[in-house]
Amino acid sequence: MSSFSPDWLKLREPYDVRSRNSKVFEAVATFLRPRSSVRIADLACGTGSNFRTLSPHLPAMQSWKLIDKDIGLLKRATATPLSKHIALTAMPLDLHRDLEAALDGPIDLVTTSALLDLVSGTWLDRLARALAARSAPFYAALSYDGRTGFARPDPFDAAIAAGVNAHQRMDKGFGPSLGPAAAAFIIARFKALGYSVVHGVSDWVMGPDDRDIQTEILAGWASAAHHTAALSVADATAWLSRRHAEVAAGHSSLYVGHVDFFAIPSATR
Repeated sequence: MSSFSPDWLKLREPYDVRSRNSKVFEAVATFLRPRSSVRIADLACGTGSNFRTLSPHLPAMQSWKLIDKDIGLLKRATATPLSKHIALTAMPLDLHRDLEAALDGPIDLVTTSALLDLVSGTWLDRLARALAARSAPFYAALSYDGRTGFARPDPFDAAIAAGVNAHQRMDKGFGPSLGPAAAAFIIARFKALGYSVVHGVSDWVMGPDDRDIQTEILAGWASAAHHTAALSVADATAWLSRRHAEVAAGHSSLYVGHVDFFAIPSATR
């Protein structure tokens, strides 16, 4: 799986933070609150958004393993100013090859954000089984679920959405991705393995003031649509031109569907 640029991760972080499902987030915090210390492994950590979001809501004594194959992103993640009670360890690992190594050692919680829709069903099943073997709880935020919409419709919106979802299902380095079906798939696997699951939507909702991120999202969607032949290059370019004009005029609002969930093994309930 190719890495995301630090600029994109920085741009999306505030939208990720405000979009997290509060019911799921509180379930995670409540689960860990009675502990005096917690040990957390964050898969595909990027620049550390999960750590920055979760850390203030957890017990003071924290030990984090930040796991990513991109050493540049890991350096940014571990550069976050820390309380003296928090330890960060960078682990440069390829999660396709080294998933089990990422989960070695005592862990109270495994987390990830914006990863699951990029991997295959085989890898998701492997992840669920590895976590169940360790009786490890799992918190996954912001898995794309295929829902999108605009306040002002365009005739090409459906083709764009089809192209985006087809692109999501392409191989990102873990085998053919489940894309929009990923969250539902792994939730079902966890339930089959005896976990209880708290889940809820965590949609990005963007209005006229959110110009920068809308501009980036729309460009990515147009590229996905013509890359998957959902639209011709000419039609995708025309759609993007219309959408960017609406953004510039302050008339664009859209949502992007996501799902959060917290899976709790029966042994820890």
